[in-house]
This record gives sequence, C-alpha cells and structure tokens, in this order.
Amino acid sequence: MPVYLAGRGLCSALGATLPEAIDTLKRGLVAPGGIDVSPGVRTPYFGMPPSDEVWATRARRLVVAAVQESGALGRGEPSMVGDSGDAGHLRRTGGRERGPTDARDGALLLASTSFDMGVREHGDAFELDIAAFAETVGGWLGWRGPVFVVCTACTSAVNALMSAAALLRAGDVDDALVLGFELANRFTVGGFHSMQLLASGPPQPLGANASGLVLGEAVAALHLSSRPARWRVCGGANVVDSSDPAGAAPGAVASMTRQALATSGLKAEQIDLVKLQAAGSPTNDATELAGLRQVFGELPPVLSSKAWLGHTLGAAGAAELALLTACIEADAWPAPGYRLDPELRAPWASQAPARLRHVLAIILGFGGGHAAVVLEDTSVADPA
Repeated sequence: MPVYLAGRGLCSALGATLPEAIDTLKRGLVAPGGIDVSPGVRTPYFGMPPSDEVWATRARRLVVAAVQESGALGRGEPSMVGDSGDAGHLRRTGGRERGPTDARDGALLLASTSFDMGVREHGDAFELDIAAFAETVGGWLGWRGPVFVVCTACTSAVNALMSAAALLRAGDVDDALVLGFELANRFTVGGFHSMQLLASGPPQPLGANASGLVLGEAVAALHLSSRPARWRVCGGANVVDSSDPAGAAPGAVASMTRQALATSGLKAEQIDLVKLQAAGSPTNDATELAGLRQVFGELPPVLSSKAWLGHTLGAAGAAELALLTACIEADAWPAPGYRLDPELRAPWASQAPARLRHVLAIILGFGGGHAAVVLEDTSVADPA
C-alpha cells in the first residue's frame, strides 16, 4: 500500500508556521540567538521566541499549532485543559467534531530526545516516564488512537516515520502522525558543550570555516496517509554502526543509502537531490560525503537545512522534511551564506535541479545511527 505525506506543520526559530519559515529564508533573516549553559557561559542557539508561559502551556501551544498546520486534526480542535495537561481527560473526551481528514484514530508517534526535560528547569513537576509524557501529548491533541514513543537519538523522527509507514502499509491504520518534539533545555546543550561539539558562531554545514554544531528547538508534525498526495514515502533504512558512538562511519552511510534505494525500488542515478545530515562538524560532514560517494560516485545536488534551523536533535528528521518539501514547493533555494569548503566538492543546490522527482533525506545520530528516507514528488511526470 502506498504511503503519502498528507500534510506537515512546523514551529521553529524560522517562524511559527511553514509559510513564515519560507518568508524568513527568502528575506535572508537567519541567525541563531543564544542560550545560557551555565553562569557566564552562553552558546549560539536557534530558539523560538521566549514566552512568559509555564513550560507545559508553551509546549502544548506549539504541539497543537504544528499538528493543526499539518491538517491531522481535520475541522476539529483538541479540547484545551489546564496547565497540568490532564491526558486522561482528553483521552476520555476526545476533541471536537471529526473532520474529513481527522487522523486522531490513527497512530501517534512522538519522536524526541529530551521530551519534557525542560519542565524541570522551570521548577515544575518532572515526569520520569517518557511514555506518560507521550500520553500527555496525546491528551493535548484529543488523540483516540494508539500513542508510541520513538527515542533513537537524532534519528528518532526518521525512525518514527519509517515505523508509521510500516503501520500504514500493513493496513493497521489509515493515518499516522509523526510528531518531532525538541524544546530548549540547558541539560542537553550543556552535554554537547562539555563534549566540545558546539560552534562559537553561526553553523556552517560543509563550510570552509565550520567549527561545530548549533542546536535548536522545533516542533514538527508529519501527517502520513494512504490517501494520494503530492509526496510519496518510497522507502527508507536505518543502519547502526557503533564504531564511533558520536560520529558517522562511511561504510554505514553507504550501506544505509543502498538499503534506502533498495526498499524504494530505485537506482542511485534516480536520486535528484540529497538532504544531508551535515551539521557543521568538519569531520562528520566529510565522512557523510565520503560514504555517499561510495554509492553515487559523482554526487547529485545536495543541501543542509541546519544552517537555518540548527540541529533539532530528535525532531530533526520531521522538521527538516517539513521544511524541505515546503521549500521545493515554494521554489525557495537559500544560499548557504558562507564559503563552502572547496576540498569537500559538495554540489550545493542553490537552485532547483533540472529534474527533481526523488529526494534522499539523511539523518545521522549518536550511538551509530544512520537513517534515511526517500520521497517522490508525484507531481513530476515519469521520464519519457
């Protein structure tokens, strides 16, 4: 059974919606703010606008906004509850009247690395059970179907997408929602800072002066369905190679790519664009390209969205796919804004490729995770 991307939504440092994000990119207004790691230590960070709301209220607002933008709530809205986020109440009462695209009887897959960790830093009650937090999120949405947690470091959202697609192909559900969720917290940023992985300025994926990552927050929703839509999920793969627990391995990148192509029924020459993991780590960016060259030889056009979103960790797979497909539809192809490293010989896609039908999207993560999905733009005709 074919699986399609029926809708998407994104709240990020670029804007509260995807149209806002595209407008920000077109105007070139992309720069990280900052976050305090500890007293006297501040590092660049792609954060959303600050708010006086308590943590749970802000989180709920962002989740509902992203899912509403994806269309997964149909005509309805979830009932709103108090700051406690009483999941049981909403799971009992549900949302309002169902709309024609209401996905809430389907599967909800929450992908994150930090979940509600930030609530502890605001002095609120901290739920140690991440499954309980997922039920709370389901409650915010009035979700009626099963709720799952996917936590595989930075590959979380891509693995959630592949799991959701498997549920649809098996006929277990008619709809599924992948919700990438990553909100600011000093604990996560402090961990990356202690490993000396963070840049001191804006990130430069594939850049000549790349010096590290810049993290960011995002809430992204991908509504998957068996009903035909413009973007089809062709296939994907997840390969784990822990030879470097904090980095990528060229052989694993190559194996991941070959498996993703095989599950999609495609050959390497049919890939028209590659969305890279490339986050600004000089070593990892080069490793990723080396692995891809084992499969492609001469690379197709590539790009990375982490110069605009930051690395949103567990949400990255959903956030970057939402932004990428929206950019393609809007014919928005932002230049990187810095000098690329000529030694990497990376063919950055500063404009639409002559043909753009199949896209390979990659996310790499801690623990040796190498994950990729292939999307097809069904509006592009078959070659003659």
